[in-house]
Amino acid sequence: MKKVLIYIFISVFLFAGTGIAQTSGKIGHVDLSSVFDEYQKTKDFDKDLEKKGDAKQGQREKLVSEIRKMRDEVEMMNEKSRDKKEQDIEAKIRALQEFDQDAKNALTKERDDMVRDILREINDVIRVYGENNGYSVILNDRVLLYGDQLENLTDDIIKILNDNYKR
Repeated sequence: MKKVLIYIFISVFLFAGTGIAQTSGKIGHVDLSSVFDEYQKTKDFDKDLEKKGDAKQGQREKLVSEIRKMRDEVEMMNEKSRDKKEQDIEAKIRALQEFDQDAKNALTKERDDMVRDILREINDVIRVYGENNGYSVILNDRVLLYGDQLENLTDDIIKILNDNYKR
């Protein structure tokens, strides 16, 4: 039974491999991580996200400073006033924790949305490039194990993306 399964697996693999090898067009590959990293839109988005993160950090530091100030004030109060102030401090700490979580979620969502949009744009450019230049197959280099006769299209795709982005 094992030999039959191995035979079937090898047959399917060879059949699929010869199907790709016998395509009438060209075969190329793209280093998607390099394309993503070298795309100017990605770089600009990273800078923008960093600025937003810095702004959130500034707001957070302001809240932390207020909590510290309130704690310092507690030391000089009588017991009745101290209890009220400690409740205010606890409320402020909860607000700080909510702020942290909300800021993290918002920045993560924005990053995920932008990454998804950039990857969709990269895929569209690769598809159009392949159609316009007679490629039957363009592979992602992450799944490429060996490619003796494959053209590396990475630089071409980066140039097209950056030229289109500048407009």
